[in-house]
Amino acid sequence: MKRYEGLFILDTSGREEGVREIIDKIAAELTAAGCQLETTQKMDKRPFARVADRRHPSGYYVNFVFRAEPAVMRQLQSRFALNPDVFRVLFTAADAPPTPAEKVAA
Repeated sequence: MKRYEGLFILDTSGREEGVREIIDKIAAELTAAGCQLETTQKMDKRPFARVADRRHPSGYYVNFVFRAEPAVMRQLQSRFALNPDVFRVLFTAADAPPTPAEKVAA
């Protein structure tokens, strides 16, 4: 299994209180696809640098770090492209976490 990061921009226009439920749904979809979640980083709502659509001037950013088989990534990309709660998603390969010896040396 490889380690990946998934940066999600959630479409929360008009419903700020439902963010936790959306994050839980995304985590459930990742685990259902066979991913092993490591961390979830909630990065709060941020305005977009360039607004393409006036209905979406900002988005709620969430970063998931997980392990998955490379064959699953294409399936996840298409699944989240169809999800109405996800405005954008970007998957990247993540580096391995530093070992305790590397943390001390830094």
